Amino acid sequence: MPSVHSPVRTAALGVSITFLLVGVMGFIPGLTTDYGDMTFAGHHSGAELLGLFQVSILHNIVHLLFGVAGVLLARTTPGARAFLVGGGATYLVLWLYGLVVGDDTAANFVPVNAADDWLHLALGLGMIALGLLLTRRTDR
Repeated sequence: MPSVHSPVRTAALGVSITFLLVGVMGFIPGLTTDYGDMTFAGHHSGAELLGLFQVSILHNIVHLLFGVAGVLLARTTPGARAFLVGGGATYLVLWLYGLVVGDDTAANFVPVNAADDWLHLALGLGMIALGLLLTRRTDR
């Protein structure tokens, strides 16, 4: 019996669930170091997910919302592709944003640090690759 989910829908759902988990993990003391130093937004947030990725309440909420959007978009193949390619492009913009703004400037409102920057690059490239490769036509 054929699977109800196409590969791109499965990939989008997996990425979405990962974002939901990361969003929740950002609110768990122990998984997030210096939890008491977390701010709503801005570069002054001293909390780091897994002791590496700078997070704030806003940053965690964005991960949760991104995950929810992905789950909803993964219901259809075009939606899953749009989530992966559009979300990947968004993460490439965030990567560039992180490279351009200083870690200790008011413009770093998300906040992001160097670890976040390189993760955003990997996410952006990986999501775009999944969205394009899993929906390419093979009947040429």
